[in-house]
Amino acid sequence: MNEARKRDSIFRELQKNFTAYILVLPAAVYTIIFGYLTMPYMLIAFQKFNYKTGIFGSPWIGFDNFKFFFSSSRAWQITFNTIKLNLLFIVFGTLVALILAILFNELRSRLFSKITQSTILFPHFLSWVVVSYILYSIFSTDYGIANRTLTSLNLSSVNWYSSPEYWTAILVGSSVWKDIGISLVIYLAAITGIDGSYYEAGRIDGANRWQLIRHITIPLLFPTIIILSLLALGKIMYGSFDMIYAIVKDNGLLYPTTDVIDTYVFRSLRNIGNPAQAMAIGLYQAVVGFILVYGSNKIVKKINPDNALF
Repeated sequence: MNEARKRDSIFRELQKNFTAYILVLPAAVYTIIFGYLTMPYMLIAFQKFNYKTGIFGSPWIGFDNFKFFFSSSRAWQITFNTIKLNLLFIVFGTLVALILAILFNELRSRLFSKITQSTILFPHFLSWVVVSYILYSIFSTDYGIANRTLTSLNLSSVNWYSSPEYWTAILVGSSVWKDIGISLVIYLAAITGIDGSYYEAGRIDGANRWQLIRHITIPLLFPTIIILSLLALGKIMYGSFDMIYAIVKDNGLLYPTTDVIDTYVFRSLRNIGNPAQAMAIGLYQAVVGFILVYGSNKIVKKINPDNALF
């Protein structure tokens, strides 16, 4: 009887929200195929994979595929670059999005606010290939805007594409500029959801705008900030391959500060052609990401259980 009721309730739910389920179907199918059905292929990280025999016929070699990465002279450098860049993306992306969200919430001109929000959101829809050409127009040695500006100020020009020390700041700035719009929308939605009675009570008590922001807006945004940061920490071992490869490409001069695990794996797979070694590094990234999310969530849970992700 209970099973019949459950089937009826599922059928009614599907009828009621049929359009919504149709819209989510492509994403669900994509996730099932590439997120779950491919999970058995993690086994090849411990095998000498052979395309003919497949994952169940290839010989086991233990952790030899992991040795390929960890015995490399660049292993720790690219791991450090990956973590450093992602931490900077998270910190600066969060700070800038938070500041902009608070500023937009304080604007009184709704028309100006909407136009500016749309302008900030627009770069998110640009391909990193397009962004790479924009950056080249800025940092080109001979015709770039940056060197022209330096020359006009009687300063010596810089060969940007052979100077790795500048590229951490360039990559962080590019990431913030391109992706800040989505974070801004999320934080604005969170601010909109704050009960207006809190602000009314604060005004009655004589609080000014800054005090309302400091004691009401920012504390009530903490759960959103923590959740987004925890989700971002889960991908801290994954470098933004599309961004870095589109901008840096195979420029070996910039590898000391821009080479990350994903670009290293891509070059190794392209040159060596061994998918088992690439899978070993991918598994290493996933395990470290899980540990970071789980550990960070544990810390948040001890400090403030209400703000924990799970």
